[in-house]
Amino acid sequence: MDRKVFEDLIRKDREKKAYPDFSGTFLDYLELVKKDPGRVKLAHQRMYDIIMEQGAEAIRTEEYPRLKRIYGNQIIKKYKFFEDFYGIDETIMKIVRYFHSAAMMGEESRQVLYLVGPVGAGKSSIMEALKRGLEMSPPIFALQGCPMHEEPLHLIPKHLREKFAKLLGVHIEGDLCPVCRYRLKVEYGGEYERFPVEILDFSVRNRVGVGVVPPVDPNNQDTSVLIGSVDISKMDLYPEDDPRVFSLNGAFNVGNRGLVEFIEVFKNETEYLHAMITATQEKAIPSPGKGPMIYFDGIILAHSNEAEWNKFKSDHTNEAILDRIVKVEVPYCLELNEEVKIYKKILRQSRFSMHIAPHTLEIAAMFAILTRLTPSSKVDPVTKLRIYNGEEIIEKGMVKKVDIFELREEAPREGMTGISTRFIVKAIDRALSESENSCINPISILESLIKETKDLSIGEDERRRYLGFLQNTLKKEYHRILEKEVTKAFIHGFTEQAEDLFNNYLDHAEAFVNKTRIKDRNTGEELEPDEKFLASIEEQIGITGSAAKGFRQDVTAYMFYVLRSGGRLNYRSYEPLKEAIEEKLTSSVKELSRVITRAKVRDKEQSEKLNAMVAEMKKNGYCDHCCNVVLKYAANNLWKD
Repeated sequence: MDRKVFEDLIRKDREKKAYPDFSGTFLDYLELVKKDPGRVKLAHQRMYDIIMEQGAEAIRTEEYPRLKRIYGNQIIKKYKFFEDFYGIDETIMKIVRYFHSAAMMGEESRQVLYLVGPVGAGKSSIMEALKRGLEMSPPIFALQGCPMHEEPLHLIPKHLREKFAKLLGVHIEGDLCPVCRYRLKVEYGGEYERFPVEILDFSVRNRVGVGVVPPVDPNNQDTSVLIGSVDISKMDLYPEDDPRVFSLNGAFNVGNRGLVEFIEVFKNETEYLHAMITATQEKAIPSPGKGPMIYFDGIILAHSNEAEWNKFKSDHTNEAILDRIVKVEVPYCLELNEEVKIYKKILRQSRFSMHIAPHTLEIAAMFAILTRLTPSSKVDPVTKLRIYNGEEIIEKGMVKKVDIFELREEAPREGMTGISTRFIVKAIDRALSESENSCINPISILESLIKETKDLSIGEDERRRYLGFLQNTLKKEYHRILEKEVTKAFIHGFTEQAEDLFNNYLDHAEAFVNKTRIKDRNTGEELEPDEKFLASIEEQIGITGSAAKGFRQDVTAYMFYVLRSGGRLNYRSYEPLKEAIEEKLTSSVKELSRVITRAKVRDKEQSEKLNAMVAEMKKNGYCDHCCNVVLKYAANNLWKD
């Protein structure tokens, strides 16, 4: 049975290949192109098609309140090809825009795509995704034995190309490499129709269509890594410009028709990068030795950190290369929800199978983002973090909402510094490794982050700032989160009670705004809106005095907007009111929660309530161990007299 499953899997994979057993000449290839002109593509067109074939979704932010708060009214495009990348939607859109323009043979088709950003922001991962996309794409047809894997249509003489292009319905560009030109003349007597054609799969390992250039020792920057070399052993047999002495195995040679990646590109000397100049604008690279220029059709990708970019850019002698670069910044993620998704993705790739308590990854992500944010005089760091996460925030005691775009204008370089994702994941790994109970929680992750931060090689001022986030800011924030968590678990039917408060508030706020009376649901009596009740909710988030009137108008207007848009109302619909209602419920049971969590001797009723609370917390994702830990922590740290 198992054998049959494996055989079927292998057979179906082979059947997917359009030309599994192709073996033929250039004439045979022409017949295939006539049937399917889409097989002929330049490198940028191929990559753009690979990205788009997996699907794209255009999201209108006005339909999603959270996204509208983050991006305004712009349209956000999500690409399935990049679905594993989180919090850098605008960066991904710029990259796809580059490939789209280059596919249309715009100026970008003759430019380097350069990614710049801090360590661990995802530059290398984006490059790996593009290389993986090539490897998973359909195979290409190439001249058999060509070191450049070149397009067979290069065989067509220049004077016939226009006619062939019309007959085939394709664009023909490029010239034969010196090796194939020699073979055509010597082996086939110029009869290009007899030249054999083969099928090749893109492969990083086999160096087919993917060339990689790591940083090279400045004292030994041999250009053969880029353009190949001359085989010295054949120099006695053939002249220096004879193609038979060429070893075309450099990164530009093997990356032809695919891509060439320059890792930490500006660690190399400028002279070493000169091959980029002709490879971009002229689409040609030098031959080794004294051979002619060789046609090159490939995507040139490069990446480095910002310090190296700034150093390279400051030297005016580098203008020729700078003019051929499309720069795309890859900042750290600044959205809390998206940062958490990054950690979950990385953990799925590991072999850790321990339980992770609720809010553990959230606390770790909050620390990472706090280090990446620029301080603002308008809001405190945690509030800024929540605004960047798309949460609806209003200034304490006022109705005015904080403008995310004003905050961004204050800090245009935000996201280019701070703690890397790798650092956070290392701290999570440390907490998982040191756990003796197959479980980690926010308390243990904070301890792990403190240890890692103390060992971090940074300036003392920055270390103190980071430790301040961990030991003060985040500790207080976790206390706030935990208090709500325990309260929700303690109050039977928390959601129902919250909905009751919400509905009552809406009724009274609407009557207040419209200057009407409210009808009592039980007695039918018409009453004045209860301003004391409204104030008791509003004061939970600092809305008092004259600001209350504006807040009530905002709430009422927003709720009508939701209803008109076909949405459904619940107590979570409007973030500030949700926070006020939760605070109201929390404050009403603090004393009781304290008794339940701290009492050493409980009566039957208290024990039943405690057991019900534990059961509710376990429903919310806690295990027995972490539930016990956080309740003890709550008893010792919350609701102190």
